[in-house]
Amino acid sequence: MFSALSALSARKNLDQRSAVLWRDALASLVVFLVALPLCVGVAVASGVPGELGLVTGIVGGLVVGALPGSTLQVSGPAAGLTVLVYNAVERFGLGTLGALVLIAGLLQVLLGALRFGRWFRAISVAVVHGMLTGIGLILVLGQIYVMAGADQPSGGPGKLAGTAELLGTIALDSTARTAFLVGLGTLAVLVLWPKVSGRARIVPGPLVAVTLAIAATSLLDLPVATVEVRGLLDAVQPPGGGALDDLLSAQALGTIVAFTLIASAESLFSAAAVDRMHNGPRTDYDKELMAQGVGNTLCGALGALPMTAVIVRSAANVQAGARTSLSRILHGLWLLLFAALLPAAIGVIPLPALAGVLVHAGCKLVPVKEFIPMWRQHRGEAVILGATAVAVVMTDLLEGVLLGLLLSVCKAAWDSSRLQVETREYDDGRVVVALTGNATFLRLPGTLEQLEGLPTDRPVELDLSGVRHADLASCVALENWARRHNDAGTAPVRLLPPAHP
Repeated sequence: MFSALSALSARKNLDQRSAVLWRDALASLVVFLVALPLCVGVAVASGVPGELGLVTGIVGGLVVGALPGSTLQVSGPAAGLTVLVYNAVERFGLGTLGALVLIAGLLQVLLGALRFGRWFRAISVAVVHGMLTGIGLILVLGQIYVMAGADQPSGGPGKLAGTAELLGTIALDSTARTAFLVGLGTLAVLVLWPKVSGRARIVPGPLVAVTLAIAATSLLDLPVATVEVRGLLDAVQPPGGGALDDLLSAQALGTIVAFTLIASAESLFSAAAVDRMHNGPRTDYDKELMAQGVGNTLCGALGALPMTAVIVRSAANVQAGARTSLSRILHGLWLLLFAALLPAAIGVIPLPALAGVLVHAGCKLVPVKEFIPMWRQHRGEAVILGATAVAVVMTDLLEGVLLGLLLSVCKAAWDSSRLQVETREYDDGRVVVALTGNATFLRLPGTLEQLEGLPTDRPVELDLSGVRHADLASCVALENWARRHNDAGTAPVRLLPPAHP
């Protein structure tokens, strides 16, 4: 009887494992269908061959998917790095891109090994949302030009300045108007698809939108540019020796730092979001950072795009019922088979359709729903978000993020330096002033203004026992005030306890 129960238990466990494997396989197909148009679209928007986006997606699935860290989040080329990659390719050339990504990947591995992964969660949410908002706005502005078949100007200010001329071109040029309508139609499908009822919604919106655009341009024989196909092996360009000269410049080093910080922060923020979607194993942030670093190192060696964990694909993976990392590994395998067996299928995708997909992705980077509650409850954080976004659009990504971090640090310093001044008068003529909180130079002007209004003809006791921290500027300022008060008045000032030993 015991052997029968054991056999029954083993059979039950086998059935459960088979069910998990089946669900993971189905989930991998859903993720593959979501990732395919996004991989190609992000690559084209970044100014590189579409096949390089597939290479990054393949590495993200087959390599990063097999490494420890996060179980269910999926990695690949991300819209959040599109602007930075485009600027890097424009400034240094495609041959140097791989070297930049490779070094950024090695830095990620180092940071993960030094257990810095958890510290990326300490970055201000307002700065991250501001960074993504700026990236989303630049992405939308740039891809509107692509939707019309026009060359996009470099930099956020240039894109903004050329918008009026672009609208005139769309109105007067029939070819530009046709291309723009294809992109607009793609965008409309993406917006309306989630509202479709029934099982049809199982098919990912980007795949439906791009497929309809291909059908429309083919059947109507529309004069619309399509993706240029070079083949997977031809598109791969490992970094050469000439790229080393460019890496010594300050601009290249800034780009490497930006790749490292932004890719790491986006991946770990995505991991935190994905962990809230399921009840499975939690993410090990240090191991996940190292896994992302390994993936970016390999992508750099292949001359491909940098990768991050992508919340859109990760959410699709969880919602499709994935239980293990097998689903993300298989999605990389499907991308590899598609790129190897059906490369010509990429060449029929209209560029305006991919631009419409990227405009939709860029709009989703702008946290409209989060901004209004933030403005009501944490107005200072909302200001930081807006300032970071504007700085990213008007300058560049690194400078905008640095400004946001600086504002965030200043706000934290201001909030932590709260100092309360309470004045009490007694019948014996004494005036006791109690300071409570943190005495820093940021609060000195207001504090000194209150102290200088105290009477000079009565004994004053300055009670500092409630001060948790006093910086040197505050100590010196309080002692100088006491000295001046003594010189101007008839009664001495007592410091209880002294401002510093």
